[in-house]
Amino acid sequence: MALCLLTSWTWAQEFQKTTSGIKTTISGKQTDIEIQWFGPNTLRVLKTPQGKSVKKESLSVIAQPQNSGIKITTPGNGCIVMKSQTLTVILNPQTGIITYAKPNGDALLIEQENVKAFTPVNDAGRSTYSVYQGFTTSKEEGLYGLGQLQNGQMMQRGMTKHLVQGNVEDVSPFFQSTKGYGVFWDNYSGTTYTDNEQETSFCSEVGDCIDYYFMYGGSADGVIAEVRALTGDVPMMPLWSYGFMQSKERYKSQEETVGVVKKYRELGIPLDCIIQDWQYWGHNYLWNAMDFQNPAFSRPKDMIDEVHALNARMMISIWSSFGPATKPYRALDKEGLLFDIETWPQSGVDGWPPNLEYPSGVRVYDAYSPKARDIYWEHLNKGIFQLGMDGWWMDSTEPDHFNHKESDFDRQTGLGSYRSVRNAYPLVSVGGVSDHQRALTQDKRVIILTRSGFLGQQRYGSNVWSGDVQSSWDMFRKQITAGLNFSLTGMPHWNSDLGGFFAGSYNTSWGDNSATRNPMYQELYVRWLQFGVFCPMMRSHGADVPREFYWYGKKGEPIYDALVDAVKLRYTLLPYIYSTSWDVTHNRSTFMRALFMDFVNDKQTWNVNDEYMFGKAFLVAPVLHAQYTPEVQQKTLEENEGWNRDSKKSAKTPILTDFTHSKNMEVYLPAGTRWYNFWTNEAIEGGQKLVISTTLNRIPLFVRAGSIVPCGPDVQYTGEKKWDNLTLCVYPGENGNFTLYEDEGDNYNYENGAYTEIPMNWDNASRILTIGARKGEYNGMLQKRQFIVKAIDGNSKTVTYTGKKIRVKL
Repeated sequence: MALCLLTSWTWAQEFQKTTSGIKTTISGKQTDIEIQWFGPNTLRVLKTPQGKSVKKESLSVIAQPQNSGIKITTPGNGCIVMKSQTLTVILNPQTGIITYAKPNGDALLIEQENVKAFTPVNDAGRSTYSVYQGFTTSKEEGLYGLGQLQNGQMMQRGMTKHLVQGNVEDVSPFFQSTKGYGVFWDNYSGTTYTDNEQETSFCSEVGDCIDYYFMYGGSADGVIAEVRALTGDVPMMPLWSYGFMQSKERYKSQEETVGVVKKYRELGIPLDCIIQDWQYWGHNYLWNAMDFQNPAFSRPKDMIDEVHALNARMMISIWSSFGPATKPYRALDKEGLLFDIETWPQSGVDGWPPNLEYPSGVRVYDAYSPKARDIYWEHLNKGIFQLGMDGWWMDSTEPDHFNHKESDFDRQTGLGSYRSVRNAYPLVSVGGVSDHQRALTQDKRVIILTRSGFLGQQRYGSNVWSGDVQSSWDMFRKQITAGLNFSLTGMPHWNSDLGGFFAGSYNTSWGDNSATRNPMYQELYVRWLQFGVFCPMMRSHGADVPREFYWYGKKGEPIYDALVDAVKLRYTLLPYIYSTSWDVTHNRSTFMRALFMDFVNDKQTWNVNDEYMFGKAFLVAPVLHAQYTPEVQQKTLEENEGWNRDSKKSAKTPILTDFTHSKNMEVYLPAGTRWYNFWTNEAIEGGQKLVISTTLNRIPLFVRAGSIVPCGPDVQYTGEKKWDNLTLCVYPGENGNFTLYEDEGDNYNYENGAYTEIPMNWDNASRILTIGARKGEYNGMLQKRQFIVKAIDGNSKTVTYTGKKIRVKL
């Protein structure tokens, strides 16, 4: 309000009330402003040069503005004041500055006077602008988000970053604050984010208008709930997708693919999905043919059926580009729906470096065009989906774009110049597959593993992975902050190549694939895989080195046992993980939780970059430094450089390594609660750093007091046994609750109410666990079951549950 009181004029500003807010003109700035409310907590700000009419439909936002009962007043100082129950928004009509505050007047965020809002630019022959907006933020607040960056930073402060989609970086121009607000800059061109002592700002290469959303949630969870309300809720992933997935670059025959599943079953290693990487179509001129033309995959239906007969699922690699000899290429080219940009693979001949005397002719398709998305699905459905494929691995959804030329970005897409919409390519390409599959069947949930993401993509059943990251400890450490900041934009499903993608530097004098016997890689792989237990998807993948566990020893040997133990822990926690998935879908929650999300009052958590919460119960502290072997500095690889396999045999290998000894590392436990060591059940008060003992098969893992953690049976795949004898582990010290969720596992019947919830409540004072009456029903649900109720600090009791409320005294 003080910003308005500083003005010397007192006339009342003219403005127009709309059904959802206001419109007005800032004459001194020659700017038209419209504010649209989407509810009491969220509003949209549109700014255009005075007199310029712009109609912009968001690709990310699917909500509609509404009459939110906002009170609009114009005090004597001339300001326009809009109030909801949770927000006060003040527009200064002289400067155009908007101030966001709590109802008590505490400022949340203040725009800066915008002297460079609109800079004229020529975009492929069309006169438009680059657009800019600066904000004043407090030095004391933490800012997070922007997507998946590989900078290793938890807070996105003190930096300038040009946000464009890439192989290992996925961007969304969104940040949120420890003050409980968020800002989404709704622009799809290359955008520069700046945060320094003078400003926090966005500046985009192309935009007809300034268009951003401000949301107040009061907490990180509240902000994410507002993001989802704007851009779409998260559908349930199939239950099997939370099991273990095995992949590598690449299985070269269908016998090899099926053989991996058979081997896992023989060894008793849990597995739910095998993933087939590229070249099942044959060669680069047939790139992404969506057809099995490789003679080594001559019976694709039999391959999928054999995988299903082994009680596993299959996912397959598909791309955003097509070789010139393919049917989709010809159909798209006929309609003018292919880009002329240099993409992967550059040569029609296998090998590195690419032989450009034989150009591949591969071209990216225009996913911005509805017709192009129809053609894409038509061939994908006929060539692969109808064979029974379970999920999609959509690679290169940035898409790959080498040797940029300005003319590349002048190319007109179905939604304007490529320059103006480049960052939204993953959103529209993934959305096209998801929408088409859902329109075709409700019996198989969409599950899409993809290399890039943009805000809104969470509504399409997508799980973004961090691209072709290098197999190094430094890159492993960066995955923690990459996944957490990606999650803080509102997209909860994220994962990485467990073990890293390019691992060739660990192949030494032992010969090809020797990294499986190299202790330096063995240790890195074990620790990365243990991190994967506590990610929304647990998927082993990479180049240069086999990733299947049986290459790393046999039962009774430390590396092999540590890998298998990690996967078995994942399956033990499946009831907890699947119920957390429902919390994400139903309550707009988040899997991977930066510590400040749950402990914002403990400022020591704000910048922690090596620990996080997984769901509401588990504090995970991955082992991010080598403890048994030398941590050799790896040469940082540029994009695609890792394919040069002639330059990788560089790592020196210790001759002998003893993995049997315990080690130590430091862990911080947030204040305000008690914690339990998951492995020992030792109770520890929070608010302190501790030195924790680790072993090769155990990372520091803690459970928050008041947690109720359901543990499942020992299984080889998710559907092997019913959850009729779960152990409910209760961690005393605080009151707590949990909802056990179950449904049919792989269809959309839950959207029509076909699911059950069993609410559980722990009263710490009376030490009584109340298992509430079951809510809902679905075909095949358990009518009767047993629960083993176990207090971590005391005794356990076995009870029979038939759906009616029971109380268990411990």
